[in-house]
Amino acid sequence: QVQLVESGGGLVQPGGSLTLSCAASRSFFGISTMGWYRQAPGNQRELVAMITSGGTTNYADFVKGRFTISRDTSKNTAYLQMNSLKPEDTAVYYCKWNARPGIAVRYNDYWGQGTQVTVSS
Repeated sequence: QVQLVESGGGLVQPGGSLTLSCAASRSFFGISTMGWYRQAPGNQRELVAMITSGGTTNYADFVKGRFTISRDTSKNTAYLQMNSLKPEDTAVYYCKWNARPGIAVRYNDYWGQGTQVTVSS
């Protein structure tokens, strides 16, 4: 069973930066998309950013110009660089990959366990 593990969360002051990482426990045969989502208390989980296998990126309006999604396929890792953080960015951040572990296996969604990001002075 492939697992995704996020890291890099923590407490940061408004205006600060954090970089989240999402590492897979082993390689996938194919990855369709890598995405970052977040969920604040009392809110639904929402898409933050996504990158496709072709390298196309999409961002939620509330993070455009501040967050950057990237990947290193050689390390089976995706990243979310977060700059100019605001208190409203406080949430648990999750990565989700749509991928297949083998050639004979269909694509499925794989989620990480989440990492807390708190933006506060």
